[in-house]
Amino acid sequence: MQFEAQEPSLEDTVSERDTAWAALVTAFLRHSQETPALLATMIDLYPHEPLGPLVKGYMLLMLAKGELRAAAQDSLKEGQRRLAVHNSVQATLYAQGLQSWLNGDPLSAIRAMERVIDDHPQDAMAIKISHAIRFMLGDADGMRRSLARVVSIYTDHVQHAGFIRGCYAFALEETGDYAQAESVGRKAVQLEPTDAWGRHAVAHVFEMTGRANEGLTWLSDSSQWSHCNNFSYHMAWHIALFQLELGRVHETLALYDTAIRAEKTDDFRDIANASSILQRIELAGVSVGNRWEELADIAEKRIGDCQLAFADLHYMIALLGAGRFSSAEALLGSLLAVPTGGHNARIAVDIATPVAAGLVAFAAGRMKEAVELLEPMQARMQLMGGSHAQRDVFAQIYLEALVRSGASHATSTLKRRQLDRAGTNFFASNRLTRILEASEQGRLAQDALAFVPALQAH
Repeated sequence: MQFEAQEPSLEDTVSERDTAWAALVTAFLRHSQETPALLATMIDLYPHEPLGPLVKGYMLLMLAKGELRAAAQDSLKEGQRRLAVHNSVQATLYAQGLQSWLNGDPLSAIRAMERVIDDHPQDAMAIKISHAIRFMLGDADGMRRSLARVVSIYTDHVQHAGFIRGCYAFALEETGDYAQAESVGRKAVQLEPTDAWGRHAVAHVFEMTGRANEGLTWLSDSSQWSHCNNFSYHMAWHIALFQLELGRVHETLALYDTAIRAEKTDDFRDIANASSILQRIELAGVSVGNRWEELADIAEKRIGDCQLAFADLHYMIALLGAGRFSSAEALLGSLLAVPTGGHNARIAVDIATPVAAGLVAFAAGRMKEAVELLEPMQARMQLMGGSHAQRDVFAQIYLEALVRSGASHATSTLKRRQLDRAGTNFFASNRLTRILEASEQGRLAQDALAFVPALQAH
């Protein structure tokens, strides 16, 4: 992308600035560990360029931590100060979008990014920011529309083509177009082998279509994402999902210790990886020992933050996993007390609160109550954000509650899950076997009871 030349007499400086921007964009698209340093360079070396601090503001909000909002607000102010000296429509839209998000309106932030893309379809930073916010909101259809209108521009030899196609592959997967997602994703990583997001999009296809062995092969070389920031932990999480699908529960637990939670960060995305995989392992009948404790310690510090429903519900899983019911109740209370107004407040009330209450009921062994709370939410869970694979832990908890409650539709619901995963799903198969065995045992018991009077008659 070329910037509008604001100081024509300083062409060398403008050229250097464009080079620094291109390096930052590439690092952001790669989920690179170098991104913060390159961002700092962009801000410090080019004090008249507003996009540096504005992009920093977006990145801070993506971390979904209340204490970072002030820093994001400062980044906006700095960007606006620079805009007063060197204005452009493009940077003004970045500023308007950041202001909207800070005001609790991420949908308007997305619209601002899309307006940037209208005029600058090769602004890969705007494309990725729009993609990232939509992902946080669970807007799969919007992700797909956004990428579909620009992907044809990114032909094989256009800068960032592999990364943009990787984003498109993920959007295709999240909207259920698995065949095209796999094709586009494979091409993306062929064009750009360091595209961890595109590689992970294809892993999602394997997860959703029940192809665990292919998924493990696809993710067999961790050097392909060794450049990544904490996204590398998420790639390990995908490997763990495939291990679980193959019934390798203890291998999954080892992977948790060596890769998923090797570094005890407090990033909500890392907590989501960790808490959801521990929950899946326990649903498989294997104790995870005291691993819940450090996650619960972090989760307790986030009670009342309520920046993102997706994060709050994973904090809830961590608290309940550690048996901290009083803290879980406090988190539930904080969701009920989220100030009205703003997108996240609506999701907290409409989605997160009933789901959180359902998780509490499940952990307390109140299975019928858990089903009553979680079942109506199944069709709406996408609104909490994240991917199908990430939200699946909540579906598994609901299905487990359904089985344990003895609900008459448990079998048909599990069979639908099997069909959705190309007839292959370890979780569903395991529970269908349990239902069948319980039914068989019940039939034998009834036969035995019927046989007793006949014996007494003799």
